Amino acid sequence: MWPFLSGKAGFSKSLESSGEMKIRLLMLGKTRRPEVNAVLGDYVKRIGRACPIEVAEVRDGDAAIKRLEADRGATAVLLDAGGKAFDSGAFARWLGEQRDRGTREIVFVCGDADGFPEKLRERVKQKISLSAMTYSHELARVMLAEQIYRAFAILSGSPYPR
Repeated sequence: MWPFLSGKAGFSKSLESSGEMKIRLLMLGKTRRPEVNAVLGDYVKRIGRACPIEVAEVRDGDAAIKRLEADRGATAVLLDAGGKAFDSGAFARWLGEQRDRGTREIVFVCGDADGFPEKLRERVKQKISLSAMTYSHELARVMLAEQIYRAFAILSGSPYPR
């Protein structure tokens, strides 16, 4: 469903050869609403100008765990209301620190309408919160993508975050 969103859309040669960090959005279930999917796709393309990004939709928690087990070297982060809260600047600094530390991949795990099975919560120790408020899982995916894009804009000094 996301073939045009994988890879390094819009990359220059210098970025392609720099060995930069990759972002993966691992989402339980599908983003069904076309208008939400369009906005998510737009942010994913924008992020692709800053770093490689991949979107993967899996059917359930067991499938997500299999994906995470296949790449144990990646830093996995679960979106969870009880996770660590960041403002946009702090999230950008965290993402920049991960990149500068040599982290090769960050996998953001996004739940479905039912949240996450306990096995997945146990597997992914690092958790972040987008807000103290509750959002639909589809809207939370868009909000995460926008915050990742905003973080890279902040790190690059772009006027976008204003």
